[in-house]
Amino acid sequence: MKRIVNILIIVLLLLPLRVKAEEIELLKNARNGILIEESTGEILFEKSKDEKVAVASLTKMMVQLIVLEKIENGDIGWNDVVTASKNASGMGGTQIWLSTGEKMSVKDLFKAMSIVSANDATVALAEYISGTEEEFVKLMNKKAKELGLSNTLYKNVTGLDEDGHLSTAYDLAMLARELLKHEDILKISSLYEDYIRKDTPNKYWLVNTNKLVRFYNGADGLKTGFTDNAKYTMAATAKRDNLRLIAIVLGEESGKVRNSEATELLDYGFDNYKLDMIKKKNDIVEYITLDKSDVDRIPIVLQDDLSVLSKKSSPSINYDLEIKLDDIKLPINKNDKVGMMNLVSNGKVIKSSNLIARDEAKKVSFFKYLFNNFINIF
Repeated sequence: MKRIVNILIIVLLLLPLRVKAEEIELLKNARNGILIEESTGEILFEKSKDEKVAVASLTKMMVQLIVLEKIENGDIGWNDVVTASKNASGMGGTQIWLSTGEKMSVKDLFKAMSIVSANDATVALAEYISGTEEEFVKLMNKKAKELGLSNTLYKNVTGLDEDGHLSTAYDLAMLARELLKHEDILKISSLYEDYIRKDTPNKYWLVNTNKLVRFYNGADGLKTGFTDNAKYTMAATAKRDNLRLIAIVLGEESGKVRNSEATELLDYGFDNYKLDMIKKKNDIVEYITLDKSDVDRIPIVLQDDLSVLSKKSSPSINYDLEIKLDDIKLPINKNDKVGMMNLVSNGKVIKSSNLIARDEAKKVSFFKYLFNNFINIF
C-alpha cells in the first residue's frame, strides 16, 4: 500500500499544474463575450453575443478603422498636423489634455487614442477628417452598415454613455477582425508605452490600458474601455504560431476581473484549437496565359489565407486542393477575381478562397497581335 501511495504521489507531481480550459467556467462574471479565430471568423465560445449593450471605448475601434483606411487611400497622412478645436480640448473622460489651438500630428493623436483611449485626441481626429464629430459619426454608421454590423449604432466617437449608443460582442469581434486587416494597427496597439510631445516641456507618457500586451504571451492589441453603463470592456487579440484569436469581454465589474477573464478565454482557445495553414494570402497558385494579351502570362494568387481550424484532439483531415477558374476575359485589372481555390475533403468543400490577378493585362490591337505571332514563328 505504501508503494502504491508513493507511485500515486509521483504521478500527481508529474501532471500539469494548469487546469484544463474545458474545466474553467468561462466568462462567469462578464455580461457578454465571444472568442473567435481571426482568419476564419469561427466562433469558439460565446455568451449573449447578440445582446445590444453599451461598449465604452471599444467604440474607438471604428474610428481607428476609418482613420487607417483614409491613410491607406491617401486622403490623410500620418504626418498631417491637426489643430485641436475648443470642442476637442473640452472633452471629458480620459484625455491627453489638448489645449485649444494645439497642433499635433495624426500619428500622435492616433497613438493617444489607441494606447490610452484619449477622448480629446479621438474627437480631434474625427473633426480633422469630417469637419465635425456629428459628420464623422455618420461615417461610422455607414461603415458599420457596410460591414454588416446590424446590431451596432453610434451616437458619438468616444463611447461615452449616450442613449442608443450600442453594439454587441459579435459585432465588435467582426469589427476587430476587419481592423486587423490593416497592419499598422498592431504596430501601435502592441506598444506598452510611448511618448507624445517628446521635445516639449509638456512631454506626455502614454502607458497602455491593455496590460495583456505586456503580460500575456502573444498579445498585441487591441482596445479597452470603461463607462458607468458599460462597465469594464476589452477587445483582446493574441497570436501564437499560425493561430490568432480575438476575445471580446463586456460588462465586467473591475479591470482586474476583465483582464483575468479575457486571459482565460484566450487560454481556452490556445489550449484547445489549432490552425493548419494550407496556403497563404498572396501565394502564387499558378500562371495563366490569355490569347491577345499584352503580357505573356499573369500570376494568380490567393486573396486570403486558406487554413483549417480544428480541435487539437481531432484527427488530422485528409484533403485535396481544387482550382476552378472563371471565364476570364481581357482586360484584367490587378486584384480582379479570376476563380476559386477549394479545400476538398471526402468530396465536400470545407473551405474556399478567391483567386485574384496579381498583375493587370490588356488586350492588344489586331496588328500588334499579328506582329507578336510573326515574331514567335520566326
